Amino acid sequence: MFKRIKRLLKIVGPGVITGASDDDPSGIAIYSQTGAQGGTQLLWTAPFLLPFMVTMQEMCARIGMVTGKGLIGAMRNHYPSILLWITATTVLVANTVNIGADLLAMAASTRLLFPIDLRLMAVLYALVIIVFLVFFPYKTLAKILKWLTLSLFAYIFTLFIINPSWTEILKSTFIPTVQFNRESILLVVALMGTTISPYLFFWQASQEAEEEGAKGMIDNRRKVQIVSKGQIRVMEQDVTIGMFFSNLVMFFIIATTGSTLFKAGIFEIQTAEQAASALRPLAGDASFLLFTLGILGTGFLAIPILAGAGAYAMSEIFGFREGFNGNIARSKLFYAVIFLSILAGLLFTLFNIPPFRALFITGVFYGILSPVLIVIILDISNRESIMGNYRNGMLSNILGVTTFVLMTLAAIGAMIL
Repeated sequence: MFKRIKRLLKIVGPGVITGASDDDPSGIAIYSQTGAQGGTQLLWTAPFLLPFMVTMQEMCARIGMVTGKGLIGAMRNHYPSILLWITATTVLVANTVNIGADLLAMAASTRLLFPIDLRLMAVLYALVIIVFLVFFPYKTLAKILKWLTLSLFAYIFTLFIINPSWTEILKSTFIPTVQFNRESILLVVALMGTTISPYLFFWQASQEAEEEGAKGMIDNRRKVQIVSKGQIRVMEQDVTIGMFFSNLVMFFIIATTGSTLFKAGIFEIQTAEQAASALRPLAGDASFLLFTLGILGTGFLAIPILAGAGAYAMSEIFGFREGFNGNIARSKLFYAVIFLSILAGLLFTLFNIPPFRALFITGVFYGILSPVLIVIILDISNRESIMGNYRNGMLSNILGVTTFVLMTLAAIGAMIL
């Protein structure tokens, strides 16, 4: 038993951290709205989206491991500079908006527990995260992020506390139902945009590159990392576990809110803390507390990843190989982007910009960028000159192309509905 747990902890890495960060306070708001508006009927989307999430993140991880670079670094010698700038800037802006929405959700959730000023709490959380990122060495940072993933178990425990109809949940999971109206289609589009998100692509590739770079195994002839098949297998397990865990949390949040809020006639949820407040009279104090603490934990996990993903992208624009392994003096641009993106995100809270509007803006950015990025990722991961013997197999290409089609349809649907 203990040997299995020890082996699992060794596997846990960037894939699990990336998957957990996908369930940030903004994502929790969307999952909660899905359950409140449609009950449990969209639970089938969790197992349906899982193979596409795993495929895209595995490709990004493999690119990072083999090239020793993030996505922008891998694109530098093969795509026009203007495309690199547009891609990196779009991700940075969208991530900054997402950071603002997450900081506001964390502050508002804390206010549910204690009578504290919203803006003061948001400033405090922003400062704690900046200190956390700037002054902790990478190994410590990685360990802390791994432990923060445990906060997501709060949402799994919450469902068991409310004692839902498991027959209804199983039926909704394995028998897909979609009402072809504007609201239901927009919910499916929002779920796709939340789970298959560009910032996850950037973080995954850069983190894998940084972890491999820390090992110092470089092929000087090809100027790429030396990667074994065993390392690739461990990475695949890590990514699969991470994406499964991410979708499991999505599943449990939709099931929880669908089994409580929807049945109580509460059909409109715009923030994660609103979902927590609505749960209290329906599911009790324990469910309310777990849901609220989960928002705080996921915020502390997701904001560093949102800021880090933008920093990796902007650093590689200028050809810098920067990251958390380097010190601040040698990675000025990297840490400057982190600081400025968190500070800019904080302004959303200080100027009372509605979080739901901020999330809509983020969704538009991500929705437009995702199909373009998926094509680029497919191209890079199939190039022998870049990936060598670690190019895509047939199944990865089939699932990757299917993901592109789905995300393109989602982007079109979001614009016309």
